[in-house]
Amino acid sequence: MLVFILRRLAQAVGVMLSVSFIAFMLFQYVGDPVTNLLGQDATQAQRVALRHDLGLDAPFPAQFARFIGRALQGEFGLSLRQGRPVAELIGERLPATVELAGGAALLALGVGVPLGVVAALRRGKPSAQFLMMFSLLGVSLPTFLIGILLILVFSVWLKWLPSFGRGELVHFGVWSTGLLTRDGWRHLLLPAVTLSVFQLALIMRLVRAEMLEVLRTDYIKFARARGLSMRSIYFGHALKNTLVPVITITGLQLGSLIAFSIITETVFQWPGLGLLFIQAVQFADIPVMAAYLCLISFMFVCINLAVDLLYFMVDPRLRVDGRGA
Repeated sequence: MLVFILRRLAQAVGVMLSVSFIAFMLFQYVGDPVTNLLGQDATQAQRVALRHDLGLDAPFPAQFARFIGRALQGEFGLSLRQGRPVAELIGERLPATVELAGGAALLALGVGVPLGVVAALRRGKPSAQFLMMFSLLGVSLPTFLIGILLILVFSVWLKWLPSFGRGELVHFGVWSTGLLTRDGWRHLLLPAVTLSVFQLALIMRLVRAEMLEVLRTDYIKFARARGLSMRSIYFGHALKNTLVPVITITGLQLGSLIAFSIITETVFQWPGLGLLFIQAVQFADIPVMAAYLCLISFMFVCINLAVDLLYFMVDPRLRVDGRGA
């Protein structure tokens, strides 16, 4: 196990360096931050001076080496748009994104897995057909359209829930949360539902397909022949073996919730990392964009490592193979 973890950590370092290099290289061609800072009427001397102050006149390898050196110290330079440390901006926006992605993940798992089991066990019945129709809509409709429809119904027509912002927050040092206030929960509900619909439908369809596949295996037939109760067969044998591929997809989708919350945060003006990234792209704020992608890549690496470790807990065959190796 220790060798496996060390090997994955070494791979993670290579992945992070590759992502950092590609992101930093591509963002050199996004736009000219000097023009955005000074405007079109600035003189050539002013442009040259500002470019030198920002370090943009240095060769690309020197800029990248400086970026990596600062990143290892937790510093990503200054935002060209706001003139503040990028680490400080990310620290302010990270709680909002974690809160939104966490709420969406809990909804997707807490609702998607039971509905997938129901759709598998009641295959061919009207309730299962309705669930499959709902899942098809969930994976087909764009996220921004789902958000707009929810705003139209619950904010404009019914006036039950707010349509933007995080609401009232409680601060614990640098961390802020709206989960301890009623207003914060009201502001979180619509964005979390919007972000979770696609993941919920995907998990439900995956659980149904895997459940049906497991129910056709020989050991399930043998369990029935032994006279075990259907509850024990479905939830003690079939569901447990269904969870192995579900863990894989769920882990990747959790990273996707964080990475692709950009659309949801834009629709609901949720002050998270996604909205910060969109604003950085519009202004060609290279330090913020590069830091954002490095952070997302780091989250994916950590999630994948956690998923691999969960395999050993869920599937005994992997533990036996690991001892033999």
